[in-house]
Parts: sequence; C-alpha cells; structure tokens
Amino acid sequence: MLRSVTALSPVHDRLMQYLRDHGATLRQVEHAPTFTSEESALARGEPLGCGAKALLLKTDDDFRLFVLPADRQLDSAGLKKTLQLKRLRFASAEELLALTGLVPGSVPPFGEPILPFRLYADVEVGVRFPQVAFNAGALTHSVIMPAVEWERLARPQRLSFTKGA
Repeated sequence: MLRSVTALSPVHDRLMQYLRDHGATLRQVEHAPTFTSEESALARGEPLGCGAKALLLKTDDDFRLFVLPADRQLDSAGLKKTLQLKRLRFASAEELLALTGLVPGSVPPFGEPILPFRLYADVEVGVRFPQVAFNAGALTHSVIMPAVEWERLARPQRLSFTKGA
C-alpha cells in the first residue's frame, strides 16, 4: 500500500534541514496534492520549464536519479548510449517506495546525502530560468530556489538526456 499523498516524509525533513544548514535561499509553497508537473507548476505559480523533475531509473543493475526540466521528456535511447547501458527503465512505484519512502511525483532533485543515489541533471536544468522548483519529498510541499544554489547544493553530474520543449 502506498503512503498517503499528503503525509510529509523523512526525506522532506532531511532535505529542509540540509537546505537550512547550508544557508539556501528558498521559498516554500504548501499546496493541494499535485500529481503532474503541470499541476505542480500551476500550484507554485512558476513556469513549467523551471520545474526540476526527478526520475529514479534502473540503469543496468543500479538505481540512479535523473533530473530534467519539467517541460522536457527523457531521451531514453540517448541516455543509454551516453552511459553505455544495456538496460534502462523507470523504477516502479513499489521500488520507489521501498528505496526512498516516497510516492511518484514527490522525489526531490537531490542525491547524496538526501537520497542514496548518484545524481545526474540534464544540461538544461536551471539554464532557461533563474530558479528551479520541485516537490520536496511530498506531493503537497514545494521548494523554489535560485538555480545556482540548487547546483551548489545538489552537485549533479551534467549530461544531455532530454528531448522536446
């Protein structure tokens, strides 16, 4: 059974403590549960493209976290080629819950020390807009912060792995 969509998670608490401890400038938004990137952007009052969509993917035998602008789509074939992968798939809702304690749509764009995964971000995240916005470990709580601060604190490896606009 999946966690309630309105419950705050330990991931939310760890993330907010991490951001506070590192002096992040941010704005928090509490809103009705959002299940799509479009709903999240509307609830935050931000453009869709500033959303940082975090996807947990199984890459061969490892899970890794990939962040892309919410107005773009994952280029699975390109990512497989770039990382020289044989297999690539989305984590199931059950795997996501078991590995993170989170439901789909609530994953923040942070790897270690918030989530136990290597973090990759598409080259477009935080480039077209001066801020990034994301669900912060809950479908009802978002964070909007300067893109440069997200980059400094999340420390993603940058790759190109999206298509569309």
